[in-house]
Amino acid sequence: MATSLTVLGSGCAVAGPEDAARARDAIDTQIGPLAFDLGMPTHETAAHLYDTLDFQSASLAYLWAIPTVGTESARQMLIDNAGARSGDLVLVAGYRDVSVLLGSNVTTPYVFAYFELARGPLVIDYPPGATAGSLVDWWDRPLTDLGVAGPDAGKGATFVLLGPGQQTPRDVPVGAHVLRSRTNKVLMFCRGLDAELKKVEDVFSATSVRSYSQRANRTGSRLLQFKLQATLTSMAHPEGLAYWQRLANALQDEPVEDRDRFFAAMLERLGIGAHRPFNPDGRQKLILEKASVLGQATAKTIAYKKRISGMRYRDDAHWEYFIPPLFVNEQDTPNGTLFEERTAFFYEVTGTSGAVLTKTPGVGSAYLAAYYDAKGAAFDGARSYRLRVPPSVPAKLFWSVTLYDTQTRGLIQNAQQIVDRSSRQELQKNPDGSIDLVLGPTAPTGLEKNWIPTAPGKSWYVYFRLFGPLEPYFDRSWSLPDIKPLAA
Repeated sequence: MATSLTVLGSGCAVAGPEDAARARDAIDTQIGPLAFDLGMPTHETAAHLYDTLDFQSASLAYLWAIPTVGTESARQMLIDNAGARSGDLVLVAGYRDVSVLLGSNVTTPYVFAYFELARGPLVIDYPPGATAGSLVDWWDRPLTDLGVAGPDAGKGATFVLLGPGQQTPRDVPVGAHVLRSRTNKVLMFCRGLDAELKKVEDVFSATSVRSYSQRANRTGSRLLQFKLQATLTSMAHPEGLAYWQRLANALQDEPVEDRDRFFAAMLERLGIGAHRPFNPDGRQKLILEKASVLGQATAKTIAYKKRISGMRYRDDAHWEYFIPPLFVNEQDTPNGTLFEERTAFFYEVTGTSGAVLTKTPGVGSAYLAAYYDAKGAAFDGARSYRLRVPPSVPAKLFWSVTLYDTQTRGLIQNAQQIVDRSSRQELQKNPDGSIDLVLGPTAPTGLEKNWIPTAPGKSWYVYFRLFGPLEPYFDRSWSLPDIKPLAA
Protein backbone atom coordinates (compact mmCIF):
# COMPACT_ATOMS: atom_id res chain seq x y z
CA MET A 1 0.00 0.00 0.00
CA ALA A 2 1.55 3.31 -1.06
CA THR A 3 1.78 5.94 1.63
CA SER A 4 3.62 9.18 2.28
CA LEU A 5 4.08 8.30 5.95
CA THR A 6 3.27 11.81 7.08
CA VAL A 7 2.68 10.56 10.59
CA LEU A 8 0.42 12.94 12.51
CA GLY A 9 0.69 15.39 9.62
CA SER A 10 -1.84 16.69 7.12
CA GLY A 11 -0.68 14.86 4.03
CA CYS A 12 -3.96 13.06 3.28
CA ALA A 13 -5.18 13.81 -0.27
CA VAL A 14 -8.71 15.09 -0.88
CA ALA A 15 -10.65 14.17 -4.03
CA GLY A 16 -10.31 16.38 -7.15
CA PRO A 17 -12.84 18.83 -8.71
CA GLU A 18 -14.59 16.10 -10.73
CA ASP A 19 -15.65 14.55 -7.42
CA ALA A 20 -16.66 17.82 -5.79
CA ALA A 21 -19.90 16.40 -4.44
CA ARG A 22 -18.08 13.55 -2.81
CA ALA A 23 -15.23 15.76 -1.61
CA ARG A 24 -17.68 17.42 0.73
CA ASP A 25 -17.78 14.06 2.54
CA ALA A 26 -14.66 14.88 4.56
CA ILE A 27 -13.73 15.66 8.15
CA ASP A 28 -11.03 17.77 9.77
CA THR A 29 -9.03 16.02 12.49
CA GLN A 30 -5.93 16.56 14.58
CA ILE A 31 -3.95 14.58 12.02
CA GLY A 32 -5.30 16.57 9.07
CA PRO A 33 -8.30 16.32 6.71
CA LEU A 34 -9.66 12.84 6.05
CA ALA A 35 -11.62 12.22 2.85
CA PHE A 36 -14.47 9.72 2.53
CA ASP A 37 -16.35 8.51 -0.53
CA LEU A 38 -20.05 8.26 0.32
CA GLY A 39 -19.04 7.55 3.91
CA MET A 40 -16.33 5.04 3.01
CA PRO A 41 -12.63 5.85 3.62
CA THR A 42 -10.62 6.51 0.49
CA HIS A 43 -7.40 4.60 -0.14
CA GLU A 44 -5.40 7.66 0.92
CA THR A 45 -7.44 8.06 4.10
CA ALA A 46 -7.04 4.40 5.01
CA ALA A 47 -3.27 4.51 4.44
CA HIS A 48 -2.93 7.68 6.50
CA LEU A 49 -5.02 6.30 9.36
CA TYR A 50 -3.15 2.98 9.46
CA ASP A 51 0.17 4.81 9.49
CA THR A 52 -1.11 6.97 12.34
CA LEU A 53 -2.53 4.00 14.23
CA ASP A 54 0.74 2.10 13.99
CA PHE A 55 2.71 5.21 14.99
CA GLN A 56 0.50 5.73 18.03
CA SER A 57 0.80 2.06 18.94
CA ALA A 58 4.58 2.16 18.62
CA SER A 59 4.86 5.35 20.68
CA LEU A 60 2.91 3.77 23.54
CA ALA A 61 4.79 0.49 23.12
CA TYR A 62 8.06 2.38 23.56
CA LEU A 63 6.95 3.44 27.04
CA TRP A 64 5.48 0.03 27.86
CA ALA A 65 8.75 -1.69 26.91
CA ILE A 66 11.14 0.47 28.97
CA PRO A 67 11.52 -2.02 31.89
CA THR A 68 12.34 -5.02 29.71
CA VAL A 69 14.53 -3.06 27.30
CA GLY A 70 16.43 -2.02 30.42
CA THR A 71 17.08 -5.59 31.60
CA GLU A 72 18.00 -6.67 28.07
CA SER A 73 20.39 -3.73 27.84
CA ALA A 74 22.02 -4.88 31.08
CA ARG A 75 22.49 -8.34 29.57
CA GLN A 76 24.02 -6.88 26.41
CA MET A 77 26.32 -4.73 28.53
CA LEU A 78 27.59 -7.84 30.36
CA ILE A 79 28.13 -9.72 27.10
CA ASP A 80 29.89 -6.88 25.29
CA ASN A 81 32.00 -5.55 28.16
CA ALA A 82 32.98 -8.78 29.92
CA GLY A 83 32.19 -11.66 27.57
CA ALA A 84 29.70 -12.96 30.13
CA ARG A 85 27.50 -15.99 29.64
CA SER A 86 24.46 -17.07 31.62
CA GLY A 87 25.56 -17.72 35.19
CA ASP A 88 28.76 -15.66 35.07
CA LEU A 89 29.17 -12.87 37.61
CA VAL A 90 30.62 -9.51 36.55
CA LEU A 91 32.25 -7.06 38.96
CA VAL A 92 31.59 -3.40 38.10
CA ALA A 93 33.68 -0.96 40.14
CA GLY A 94 35.29 2.42 39.68
CA TYR A 95 34.45 5.52 37.66
CA ARG A 96 35.05 4.04 34.19
CA ASP A 97 32.95 0.93 34.69
CA VAL A 98 30.12 2.46 36.71
CA SER A 99 29.77 5.22 34.10
CA VAL A 100 27.98 2.79 31.78
CA LEU A 101 25.32 1.94 34.37
CA LEU A 102 22.00 3.73 34.87
CA GLY A 103 21.50 5.69 38.09
CA SER A 104 24.37 4.00 39.95
CA ASN A 105 27.09 5.44 42.16
CA VAL A 106 30.78 4.84 42.79
CA THR A 107 30.44 4.62 46.57
CA THR A 108 30.00 0.85 46.41
CA PRO A 109 31.02 -1.73 43.77
CA TYR A 110 28.38 -3.76 41.91
CA VAL A 111 28.09 -7.34 40.76
CA PHE A 112 25.75 -8.27 37.89
CA ALA A 113 24.73 -11.56 36.30
CA TYR A 114 21.98 -12.85 34.04
CA PHE A 115 20.42 -16.30 34.08
CA GLU A 116 18.64 -18.17 31.28
CA LEU A 117 16.01 -20.66 32.46
CA ALA A 118 14.58 -21.94 29.19
CA ARG A 119 16.61 -25.18 29.43
CA GLY A 120 15.61 -25.89 33.01
CA PRO A 121 15.89 -24.75 36.64
CA LEU A 122 19.05 -23.36 38.17
CA VAL A 123 20.56 -23.62 41.64
CA ILE A 124 22.24 -20.53 43.09
CA ASP A 125 24.37 -20.74 46.22
CA TYR A 126 24.54 -17.11 47.26
CA PRO A 127 27.45 -16.33 49.59
CA PRO A 128 27.43 -14.95 53.14
CA GLY A 129 28.84 -11.47 53.57
CA ALA A 130 28.14 -7.76 53.49
CA THR A 131 26.13 -7.48 50.26
CA ALA A 132 22.73 -6.18 49.21
CA GLY A 133 20.88 -6.84 45.99
CA SER A 134 18.03 -8.51 44.20
CA LEU A 135 16.94 -11.02 41.58
CA VAL A 136 14.46 -9.52 39.10
CA ASP A 137 12.60 -11.02 36.17
CA TRP A 138 12.82 -9.57 32.64
CA TRP A 139 10.14 -6.98 33.43
CA ASP A 140 12.17 -5.83 36.45
CA ARG A 141 9.89 -7.36 39.09
CA PRO A 142 11.84 -8.66 42.10
CA LEU A 143 11.84 -12.37 42.90
CA THR A 144 13.74 -11.85 46.16
CA ASP A 145 16.17 -9.55 47.88
CA LEU A 146 19.68 -10.85 48.39
CA GLY A 147 22.28 -10.34 51.10
CA VAL A 148 21.60 -8.37 54.26
CA ALA A 149 18.05 -7.50 53.14
CA GLY A 150 17.34 -11.02 51.87
CA PRO A 151 15.83 -14.06 53.60
CA ASP A 152 19.31 -15.09 54.78
CA ALA A 153 20.08 -11.69 56.36
CA GLY A 154 23.58 -11.83 54.91
CA LYS A 155 24.36 -15.36 56.10
CA GLY A 156 24.20 -16.99 52.67
CA ALA A 157 21.38 -18.95 51.07
CA THR A 158 20.54 -21.50 48.39
CA PHE A 159 17.92 -20.59 45.77
CA VAL A 160 16.23 -22.85 43.25
CA LEU A 161 15.20 -20.73 40.29
CA LEU A 162 12.32 -21.95 38.12
CA GLY A 163 11.16 -20.58 34.78
CA PRO A 164 7.61 -20.34 33.40
CA GLY A 165 5.80 -23.69 33.49
CA GLN A 166 8.64 -25.54 35.21
CA GLN A 167 7.65 -27.87 38.02
CA THR A 168 9.15 -27.69 41.48
CA PRO A 169 11.54 -30.66 41.87
CA ARG A 170 10.67 -33.19 44.56
CA ASP A 171 14.20 -33.29 45.97
CA VAL A 172 14.79 -29.59 46.63
CA PRO A 173 17.77 -29.18 49.00
CA VAL A 174 16.78 -28.70 52.63
CA GLY A 175 16.53 -25.02 53.48
CA ALA A 176 16.60 -23.88 49.85
CA HIS A 177 14.32 -21.05 48.73
CA VAL A 178 12.27 -21.89 45.64
CA LEU A 179 11.70 -18.89 43.34
CA ARG A 180 9.45 -18.92 40.30
CA SER A 181 10.11 -16.40 37.54
CA ARG A 182 7.38 -15.40 35.09
CA THR A 183 10.09 -14.91 32.45
CA ASN A 184 12.79 -17.19 31.06
CA LYS A 185 15.51 -14.65 31.79
CA VAL A 186 16.45 -13.23 35.19
CA LEU A 187 18.86 -10.44 36.17
CA MET A 188 20.91 -10.29 39.37
CA PHE A 189 22.40 -7.05 40.61
CA CYS A 190 24.11 -6.58 43.96
CA ARG A 191 26.24 -4.12 45.88
CA GLY A 192 29.29 -5.10 47.86
CA LEU A 193 29.00 -3.15 51.11
CA ASP A 194 32.54 -3.70 52.34
CA ALA A 195 34.87 -0.73 51.88
CA GLU A 196 37.68 -2.95 50.57
CA LEU A 197 37.25 -4.11 46.97
CA LYS A 198 39.33 -7.26 47.57
CA LYS A 199 36.90 -8.38 50.29
CA VAL A 200 33.98 -7.82 47.92
CA GLU A 201 35.72 -9.96 45.29
CA ASP A 202 36.37 -12.71 47.86
CA VAL A 203 32.72 -12.76 48.91
CA PHE A 204 31.25 -13.02 45.42
CA SER A 205 33.90 -15.53 44.29
CA ALA A 206 32.13 -18.00 46.58
CA THR A 207 28.92 -17.82 44.51
CA SER A 208 27.92 -20.98 42.67
CA VAL A 209 25.40 -21.07 39.81
CA ARG A 210 24.61 -24.38 38.07
CA SER A 211 21.80 -26.29 36.40
CA TYR A 212 19.56 -28.26 38.71
CA SER A 213 20.72 -31.50 37.14
CA GLN A 214 24.25 -30.62 38.34
CA ARG A 215 23.15 -29.46 41.80
CA ALA A 216 25.50 -31.85 43.60
CA ASN A 217 28.51 -30.43 41.73
CA ARG A 218 29.07 -27.22 43.68
CA THR A 219 31.71 -25.25 41.80
CA GLY A 220 32.40 -21.53 41.94
CA SER A 221 31.08 -19.36 39.16
CA ARG A 222 33.32 -17.11 37.10
CA LEU A 223 33.75 -13.59 38.47
CA LEU A 224 34.60 -11.44 35.48
CA GLN A 225 35.56 -7.80 35.04
CA PHE A 226 35.13 -5.35 32.18
CA LYS A 227 37.68 -5.50 29.40
CA LEU A 228 40.48 -2.96 29.57
CA GLN A 229 41.42 -0.61 26.72
CA ALA A 230 38.05 -1.04 25.02
CA THR A 231 35.03 1.14 24.35
CA LEU A 232 32.33 0.01 26.74
CA THR A 233 28.69 -0.63 25.88
CA SER A 234 26.31 1.50 27.92
CA MET A 235 23.38 0.10 29.83
CA ALA A 236 21.22 2.99 28.61
CA HIS A 237 18.26 2.26 26.35
CA PRO A 238 19.46 2.50 22.72
CA GLU A 239 18.00 5.04 20.31
CA GLY A 240 16.21 4.78 17.00
CA LEU A 241 15.70 1.40 15.36
CA ALA A 242 18.20 -0.16 17.80
CA TYR A 243 15.63 0.32 20.59
CA TRP A 244 13.21 -1.98 18.80
CA GLN A 245 15.92 -4.52 18.01
CA ARG A 246 16.73 -4.59 21.72
CA LEU A 247 13.04 -5.04 22.53
CA ALA A 248 12.75 -7.89 20.03
CA ASN A 249 15.71 -9.58 21.74
CA ALA A 250 14.12 -9.07 25.15
CA LEU A 251 10.82 -10.64 24.05
CA GLN A 252 12.42 -13.58 22.27
CA ASP A 253 10.95 -16.87 23.55
CA GLU A 254 9.25 -15.12 26.47
CA PRO A 255 5.60 -15.79 27.37
CA VAL A 256 3.04 -13.03 26.84
CA GLU A 257 1.18 -12.17 30.02
CA ASP A 258 -2.49 -11.23 30.02
CA ARG A 259 -1.75 -7.60 30.86
CA ASP A 260 0.50 -7.32 27.78
CA ARG A 261 -1.63 -8.97 25.09
CA PHE A 262 -2.80 -5.74 23.48
CA PHE A 263 0.77 -4.48 23.19
CA ALA A 264 1.87 -7.81 21.75
CA ALA A 265 -0.84 -7.52 19.10
CA MET A 266 0.19 -3.95 18.25
CA LEU A 267 3.84 -4.94 17.90
CA GLU A 268 3.04 -7.86 15.58
CA ARG A 269 1.84 -5.28 13.04
CA LEU A 270 5.25 -3.66 13.33
CA GLY A 271 7.31 -6.81 12.83
CA ILE A 272 8.11 -7.49 16.50
CA GLY A 273 7.12 -10.70 18.27
CA ALA A 274 8.31 -13.25 20.80
CA HIS A 275 8.70 -15.98 18.20
CA ARG A 276 9.79 -14.18 15.04
CA PRO A 277 12.98 -12.56 13.79
CA PHE A 278 13.10 -8.76 13.78
CA ASN A 279 13.04 -7.83 10.11
CA PRO A 280 10.75 -4.81 9.59
CA ASP A 281 9.99 -3.57 6.10
CA GLY A 282 10.64 0.02 4.97
CA ARG A 283 7.29 1.33 6.14
CA GLN A 284 7.63 -0.31 9.55
CA LYS A 285 11.20 0.97 9.99
CA LEU A 286 10.18 4.56 9.34
CA ILE A 287 7.27 4.36 11.78
CA LEU A 288 9.45 2.74 14.46
CA GLU A 289 12.20 5.35 14.05
CA LYS A 290 9.70 8.22 14.39
CA ALA A 291 8.03 6.54 17.38
CA SER A 292 11.41 6.08 19.07
CA VAL A 293 12.04 9.84 18.93
CA LEU A 294 8.63 10.67 20.39
CA GLY A 295 8.79 7.80 22.89
CA GLN A 296 12.14 8.90 24.27
CA ALA A 297 11.00 12.52 24.55
CA THR A 298 7.85 11.40 26.37
CA ALA A 299 9.77 9.11 28.71
CA LYS A 300 12.17 11.94 29.56
CA THR A 301 9.23 14.21 30.34
CA ILE A 302 7.53 11.58 32.50
CA ALA A 303 10.78 11.14 34.44
CA TYR A 304 11.97 14.73 34.78
CA LYS A 305 8.62 16.58 34.96
CA LYS A 306 6.43 14.06 36.71
CA ARG A 307 2.68 14.56 36.92
CA ILE A 308 2.39 11.70 39.42
CA SER A 309 0.71 12.84 42.64
CA GLY A 310 2.60 12.91 45.92
CA MET A 311 6.09 13.21 44.42
CA ARG A 312 7.25 16.34 46.32
CA TYR A 313 9.13 15.42 49.52
CA ARG A 314 8.31 18.72 51.23
CA ASP A 315 6.63 21.91 50.07
CA ASP A 316 9.60 24.10 51.05
CA ALA A 317 12.02 22.68 48.43
CA HIS A 318 12.10 21.09 44.98
CA TRP A 319 13.37 17.72 46.18
CA GLU A 320 11.07 14.87 45.27
CA TYR A 321 10.92 11.16 45.83
CA PHE A 322 12.83 9.36 43.12
CA ILE A 323 10.51 6.35 43.48
CA PRO A 324 6.80 7.26 43.42
CA PRO A 325 5.45 6.79 46.98
CA LEU A 326 2.66 4.44 45.87
CA PHE A 327 4.90 2.38 43.59
CA VAL A 328 4.77 -1.40 44.07
CA ASN A 329 7.35 -3.76 42.66
CA GLU A 330 4.68 -5.92 41.02
CA GLN A 331 3.87 -2.78 38.97
CA ASP A 332 0.17 -3.67 39.16
CA THR A 333 -2.64 -2.59 41.48
CA PRO A 334 -6.33 -3.58 41.62
CA ASN A 335 -7.06 -0.55 39.42
CA GLY A 336 -4.48 -1.24 36.72
CA THR A 337 -0.80 -1.22 35.85
CA LEU A 338 1.34 1.65 37.16
CA PHE A 339 2.20 2.76 33.65
CA GLU A 340 3.67 6.24 34.12
CA GLU A 341 5.15 5.31 37.50
CA ARG A 342 7.19 2.45 36.09
CA THR A 343 8.15 4.53 33.03
CA ALA A 344 9.58 7.25 35.27
CA PHE A 345 11.39 4.72 37.48
CA PHE A 346 12.94 2.50 34.82
CA TYR A 347 13.86 5.29 32.42
CA GLU A 348 16.45 6.33 35.01
CA VAL A 349 17.54 2.99 36.50
CA THR A 350 17.45 -0.75 35.90
CA GLY A 351 16.95 -3.05 38.84
CA THR A 352 14.78 -2.73 41.92
CA SER A 353 14.29 -4.58 45.19
CA GLY A 354 12.15 -4.70 48.28
CA ALA A 355 14.83 -2.78 50.18
CA VAL A 356 14.50 0.36 48.04
CA LEU A 357 10.80 0.56 48.94
CA THR A 358 11.53 0.31 52.65
CA LYS A 359 9.17 1.85 55.17
CA THR A 360 11.18 0.53 58.12
CA PRO A 361 13.59 2.96 59.78
CA GLY A 362 17.23 1.88 59.61
CA VAL A 363 16.63 -0.67 56.83
CA GLY A 364 17.39 -0.46 53.10
CA SER A 365 17.89 2.83 51.31
CA ALA A 366 15.93 5.92 50.30
CA TYR A 367 16.37 8.31 47.37
CA LEU A 368 15.51 11.94 46.83
CA ALA A 369 15.97 13.54 43.42
CA ALA A 370 16.31 17.12 42.18
CA TYR A 371 16.03 17.98 38.49
CA TYR A 372 15.74 21.78 38.87
CA ASP A 373 17.25 24.50 41.05
CA ALA A 374 15.51 26.69 43.62
CA LYS A 375 14.06 28.86 40.83
CA GLY A 376 12.79 25.91 38.85
CA ALA A 377 15.50 26.16 36.16
CA ALA A 378 17.47 23.23 34.75
CA PHE A 379 20.93 22.71 36.23
CA ASP A 380 23.54 24.22 33.90
CA GLY A 381 26.98 22.62 33.85
CA ALA A 382 28.52 26.05 33.19
CA ARG A 383 27.19 27.51 36.47
CA SER A 384 28.10 26.83 40.09
CA TYR A 385 25.53 25.79 42.71
CA ARG A 386 25.50 25.18 46.45
CA LEU A 387 23.76 22.40 48.34
CA ARG A 388 23.84 22.91 52.10
CA VAL A 389 23.46 19.49 53.72
CA PRO A 390 22.09 20.04 57.23
CA PRO A 391 23.68 18.38 60.25
CA SER A 392 22.32 15.07 61.54
CA VAL A 393 21.14 13.60 58.24
CA PRO A 394 18.73 10.77 59.20
CA ALA A 395 20.80 7.93 57.75
CA LYS A 396 21.92 5.04 59.97
CA LEU A 397 24.84 4.07 57.70
CA PHE A 398 25.77 7.03 55.49
CA TRP A 399 24.46 9.50 52.92
CA SER A 400 25.72 10.40 49.46
CA VAL A 401 25.11 12.94 46.69
CA THR A 402 25.64 11.86 43.06
CA LEU A 403 25.26 13.83 39.80
CA TYR A 404 23.96 12.32 36.55
CA ASP A 405 23.97 13.40 32.92
CA THR A 406 20.41 14.17 31.81
CA GLN A 407 20.98 12.57 28.39
CA THR A 408 22.64 9.29 29.41
CA ARG A 409 21.23 8.88 32.96
CA GLY A 410 24.75 7.75 33.81
CA LEU A 411 27.43 9.47 35.87
CA ILE A 412 28.42 12.96 34.75
CA GLN A 413 31.70 12.91 32.88
CA ASN A 414 34.57 15.15 33.98
CA ALA A 415 38.36 15.10 33.87
CA GLN A 416 38.59 14.77 37.66
CA GLN A 417 36.38 11.64 37.67
CA ILE A 418 34.55 13.01 40.70
CA VAL A 419 30.78 12.54 40.58
CA ASP A 420 29.72 12.28 44.20
CA ARG A 421 30.38 13.28 47.79
CA SER A 422 29.32 11.33 50.85
CA SER A 423 29.47 11.24 54.63
CA ARG A 424 32.08 8.50 54.28
CA GLN A 425 34.52 11.17 53.12
CA GLU A 426 36.34 13.88 55.08
CA LEU A 427 34.32 16.90 54.04
CA GLN A 428 34.74 20.48 55.23
CA LYS A 429 32.02 21.31 57.80
CA ASN A 430 30.47 24.59 58.87
CA PRO A 431 30.49 25.57 62.58
CA ASP A 432 26.91 24.27 63.00
CA GLY A 433 27.82 20.88 61.50
CA SER A 434 26.21 21.50 58.12
CA ILE A 435 28.18 20.83 54.93
CA ASP A 436 28.25 23.04 51.86
CA LEU A 437 28.69 21.05 48.66
CA VAL A 438 29.62 23.05 45.57
CA LEU A 439 28.49 21.71 42.19
CA GLY A 440 30.09 23.58 39.32
CA PRO A 441 32.84 23.84 36.69
CA THR A 442 35.54 25.40 38.91
CA ALA A 443 36.90 24.38 42.30
CA PRO A 444 35.80 26.66 45.16
CA THR A 445 38.63 28.07 47.24
CA GLY A 446 38.72 26.36 50.62
CA LEU A 447 36.01 23.85 49.68
CA GLU A 448 37.93 21.69 47.23
CA LYS A 449 37.02 18.54 49.22
CA ASN A 450 33.35 19.45 48.91
CA TRP A 451 33.40 20.04 45.14
CA ILE A 452 31.71 17.99 42.41
CA PRO A 453 32.93 19.21 38.99
CA THR A 454 30.41 19.82 36.21
CA ALA A 455 30.97 20.43 32.49
CA PRO A 456 29.80 23.47 30.50
CA GLY A 457 27.33 22.53 27.78
CA LYS A 458 25.94 19.65 29.85
CA SER A 459 22.93 19.58 32.13
CA TRP A 460 22.63 17.28 35.13
CA TYR A 461 20.36 16.10 37.91
CA VAL A 462 21.13 14.76 41.37
CA TYR A 463 20.21 11.94 43.75
CA PHE A 464 20.52 12.29 47.51
CA ARG A 465 20.79 8.76 48.93
CA LEU A 466 20.18 7.78 52.54
CA PHE A 467 21.47 4.33 53.47
CA GLY A 468 19.49 3.09 56.45
CA PRO A 469 16.98 6.00 56.45
CA LEU A 470 15.64 6.93 59.88
CA GLU A 471 12.29 8.18 61.18
CA PRO A 472 12.84 11.93 60.52
CA TYR A 473 13.10 11.06 56.83
CA PHE A 474 9.90 9.04 56.83
CA ASP A 475 7.82 11.55 58.79
CA ARG A 476 9.43 14.40 56.77
CA SER A 477 10.41 16.36 59.86
CA TRP A 478 13.90 16.52 58.34
CA SER A 479 14.36 19.16 55.66
CA LEU A 480 16.84 19.23 52.75
CA PRO A 481 17.24 22.74 51.27
CA ASP A 482 17.08 23.51 47.56
CA ILE A 483 20.21 23.58 45.43
CA LYS A 484 20.85 27.27 44.80
CA PRO A 485 22.87 29.03 42.08
CA LEU A 486 25.93 30.88 43.34
CA ALA A 487 26.50 34.47 42.29
CA ALA A 488 28.44 34.71 39.05
